[in-house]
Amino acid sequence: MALSRALLGKTLYSCIDGRLTGGTIVETEAYQGAEDKACHAYNMRRTPRTEIMYSNGGVSYVYLCYGIHYLLNIVTHCEGNPHAILIRAIEPKVGIDVMLERRKKEKVERSLTAGPGALTQAMGITLKHNGLSLNSSTLWIEENSISISEKDILASPRVGVSYAEEHALLPWRFRLAPSQWTSIAK
Repeated sequence: MALSRALLGKTLYSCIDGRLTGGTIVETEAYQGAEDKACHAYNMRRTPRTEIMYSNGGVSYVYLCYGIHYLLNIVTHCEGNPHAILIRAIEPKVGIDVMLERRKKEKVERSLTAGPGALTQAMGITLKHNGLSLNSSTLWIEENSISISEKDILASPRVGVSYAEEHALLPWRFRLAPSQWTSIAK
């Protein structure tokens, strides 16, 4: 959970088709591998889709959700231990015109990058980017000068995992409280 919290305030960048986009990470969700009923790798389930989760940390796990949205996760543990963090929202900072074009929007507003499907569409992230190192020239995360206070981090249950029984209630969704860019609270 510490890494999921620590990603808040970092900057996520993509450079796809020569177009740079980026923004401050303001919302994440943690998934704790084999013991987490909400995780795709629960009970050490291995499928072609989840295989990348068993890699060493620092690579992307991108999958298609509901046949509509690509979602970006960061694999976070050592090889064979399938932990990941879903990036749920960013505050757009770089390439906003490109994001608006990709999202077919006229103005900058929360829905541009709030929600995991919206942010991947805005940043041009698709299944082609599954398994990329987060130190690549296509997708990367950087430190920035933002200082995050613990009191500014809200922890709440994750979204859309009601099937996970008692694990659905775990407070593993983290949001920056002062941010207007997080997805709608549930």
